[in-house]
Amino acid sequence: MARKTINGIGIDYELLGDAGAPAIAITPGGRFPRDTPGMPELAAALAKGGKRVLWWDRPNCGASDACFEGESESLLHANTLAQLIRELDLGPTALAAGSAGSRVSLITASRNADIISHLVVWSISGGNIGLMQLAWGYCCEQGNVASWNGMEAIADMPGWADQISRNPKTRDYIIAQDKHRFIETMQRWAGAYAPQKDSPVPGMRPENFAALTMPVLIFRNHKEDVSHSAETTDWVHKLIPHSKLIDPPWRDNDWNLTMVERQEGTAGGPFVSWPQGAPVILEFTAT
Repeated sequence: MARKTINGIGIDYELLGDAGAPAIAITPGGRFPRDTPGMPELAAALAKGGKRVLWWDRPNCGASDACFEGESESLLHANTLAQLIRELDLGPTALAAGSAGSRVSLITASRNADIISHLVVWSISGGNIGLMQLAWGYCCEQGNVASWNGMEAIADMPGWADQISRNPKTRDYIIAQDKHRFIETMQRWAGAYAPQKDSPVPGMRPENFAALTMPVLIFRNHKEDVSHSAETTDWVHKLIPHSKLIDPPWRDNDWNLTMVERQEGTAGGPFVSWPQGAPVILEFTAT
C-alpha cells in the first residue's frame, strides 16, 4: 500500500509485479474501494501474467481523500489517474476497467493518448435508466440531504461510511464544505450524467472517441442489463471503428445475476467475475 498526493488530493494505490514490466492500471466501478472482492484477484492475475499493475482508490473512494472540485466527478477521477501514471513514471500504460471505471478509463485515454498503450472496457454505464441512476445515487440524493439537513447529515450517509472508516479525514472534509457550494457542485455533477443525443458516455463527445487511437477492446453489455445497456457498447464500438467488440468471458447476464445474488446474500461483490477476464486482457495487451 502506498500514497501519493495528486493535485492536492491524497491517493492510495498499490503496485504489483516487476518494476519495468508493461504497465496496466485497473479501476473499480461504483464508489467501491480497490480491495473489493474481484479486484485483488484481477490485479494478481495480471501481475502473474507479466504486468506491472497499478490499482488505486479514486477520490471519494476507499482510503483516498474526498474532493468535490471539478467539472464532473468522472473527469476528476480521469485527471487524477493520468497524473498518477505520469508521476509514477510507468511509461505507456494499458487501462482495464468496468462500470464507472470504464467511464473513467475512456475519459483518461481520450485526453492522454500519449501515455495510454491499450484500452479494455466492460460494463460501460449507459442508457436513460442507467445514467439517471448514477445522477441520483451520486448527486441528487446528496444535494437533497444537504439542503434539508446540512453537511453533517452528508457525512452520516451510509454511502460515506466505508470511506470515513478508512480515511477519517474524509468526515472533516465533508463537514467543512459550504452547504450552498456543495449543492451547486451536486447540481453540476448530476448534469454531467444527462443522456446526450451524440454520445453514450458522460464526459465523452464524438471528438473524444475519435482521439482513442490506441487498440481498444470492448466487452459487450448484456441486452437485459439496464444499468449497462447493450445499446451503449454497440454505440461506443461504432464511435471507435477500429475497436474490437466481443462477448465477455463470464457467464451470460452476469451483472443482473450478481445483483440478485447480492440481494440474497450469496454473492461476494459486484466484481467477483472480473478476474475471468484476465487471460483475454493479457492477450489483447501483449501486442
